[in-house]
Amino acid sequence: MKILFVASEIAPWVKTGGLGDVAAALPAALRAEGVDVRVLVPAYPALKQAFPDACEIARPHWLGGQLPNCGIREAHTDDGLPLWLVDFPPFYDRAGNPYSGPQGLDWPDNHLRFGLLSRVAAWIGSDVSTLDWHPDIVHCNDWQTGLAPVYLRYLPGAVAKSVVTVHNLAFQGRFARSTLAELGLPAHAWHVNGVESYGYLSFLKGALKHCDWITTVSPSYAREIQTDVEGMGLAGLLRQRTGELTGILNGIDLDAWNPATDPFIARNYDAAHLAAKAADKAALQLEMGLEDRTDLPLLGIVGRLTHQKGLDLVTEIAESLLAFPAQIVVLGSGEKTFEVAYRELAQRLPDQCAVRIGFDEGLAHRIEAGADMFLMPSRFEPCGLNQMYSLRYGTPPIVRATGGLADTVTDAIDEKIGNGFVFAAANPAALLAAIQRAVDAWHEPKRWRRLQKNGMACNLGWTGPARQYAELYEQIVDA
Repeated sequence: MKILFVASEIAPWVKTGGLGDVAAALPAALRAEGVDVRVLVPAYPALKQAFPDACEIARPHWLGGQLPNCGIREAHTDDGLPLWLVDFPPFYDRAGNPYSGPQGLDWPDNHLRFGLLSRVAAWIGSDVSTLDWHPDIVHCNDWQTGLAPVYLRYLPGAVAKSVVTVHNLAFQGRFARSTLAELGLPAHAWHVNGVESYGYLSFLKGALKHCDWITTVSPSYAREIQTDVEGMGLAGLLRQRTGELTGILNGIDLDAWNPATDPFIARNYDAAHLAAKAADKAALQLEMGLEDRTDLPLLGIVGRLTHQKGLDLVTEIAESLLAFPAQIVVLGSGEKTFEVAYRELAQRLPDQCAVRIGFDEGLAHRIEAGADMFLMPSRFEPCGLNQMYSLRYGTPPIVRATGGLADTVTDAIDEKIGNGFVFAAANPAALLAAIQRAVDAWHEPKRWRRLQKNGMACNLGWTGPARQYAELYEQIVDA
C-alpha cells in the first residue's frame, strides 16, 4: 500500500498545534505497519535548513491558473521516513508561522500557497507524474491540503483515491470567488456540489465533497460534527457522507512523553514510583514563583487561550478555585483578552497563580509532571493531546465531555477504570463542581493513587490508530 501523506506542517521543524505532531508520528507508525508512506510538506526555511542536501526529484509545471512551476525535493528523517518538500521560495520562505506573518495576520495569498501544495499532491496522484513512485491514496489533512481531492476529481488523469482527515472543522479555508480561476479550477466547480460554500470558495468543503473517505481524530468528534450545533455549517454534507466517515482517535509519542525518561523534568518517575512526582511539583513551584506548598493541589493548563478551549470559564471561577485553597499554573497564548485576564490574575494572587504567555516545550513537560491535576474545559475538542499527556504523567485531567476528551477520560465515579473528572455543561458552575470533586479526591491519597495508575495504564500510542488507518486504506482501495 502506497500512501502520500500531505500536511501543512510537521514536527519538530514546523509546528503550530496537534497537526504537526500527527504528521510526524502517524506516517512513522504506518511504516511500522508495512505501509509505504511519503510525507509531502512545503519547503519551509526550517526544513531546508534541516535538510540542506535534499535533491530535486521532480519539477511539476503547467499546474494551471496562477499556480507557479515548482520543485519537489526529497529528504529522509533520522528513522528513514521520506519527506517530499514542495520548493517554491516566494511562497514558503517567509518569517512567521506557516499561515501568518510576524504581526499575526494571515498571508493574503494563502489560497495560492496551499493551493500549490494541494495541486502538487494531486499531480503526484495522477498519470502525468514523472516520479517512479505512485500512491494508491493521497491522504490530506485539514483545509490547507483540501483541494487535492478537488483537483483529482476535476482534472483529467487521476489515479489515486483520496482521504481527508478533519483535525478541526472550524477552520475551513474560505476565500473569495475570484480565487477559483487563480487556483486553476474550472468554472463549473463553483457549485453547491463543488467548492462553493455560503458564497465563498472553501478548501475544506471541497475536500469533504470530493474525497473518497473522511476521517476525524476521534469517534465522538465524528458524531458531533454531524449535528447542526457542532457541524460549523457543514453538518448536512457530513450527514450525507456518514457512510464514508470514520473517527480514529489520535495517539501520542510514547517516547517523547514518558515521565520515566523525560529529559525536561526535574525527577523521572513511573507508575511504581509515583512518590517521586512530588519533586517535580516542588521544582515547578520554584520555577514559576509559587509558594512551596505540599498541602495544596496544583492545577495545570497548557494550550491556546481561546474561547474554544473554554479557558474563559476558568477566569470566571478563579477566585472560588483558589479559595479551596489551590494553586494554578498556566502556559499558553491566544486571544488578547484572555492573556490580559490571566496576567491580571497572576499579579493579584502571585503566590497561588503563575502565568507564562507564549510556548515553551520544556515547560509544557514540567507542568504535566509537576501539576497534580490538569484542566481542559473545552467547548469542543476534536481530539486533544494534553489530556493524554496528563494520563501518561499520572496527572488526572478535568475535562468537558466532548470529542476526544470524552473518548479518553473516564470519570472517577467508576473506581475500577476511572482516570479523571468529566463534566457536561460548558458553564462555570459545572467546571467548578468538577474541580471540587477532583480536589476532594486529591485529599484521599489511596483513591488518588488509583486514579493516577489507571491513567498511566492507558494504551495511548500510535500503534492502534495506525492499524486502523492501514485497514481503512485497504478497504478504500478494494472498493
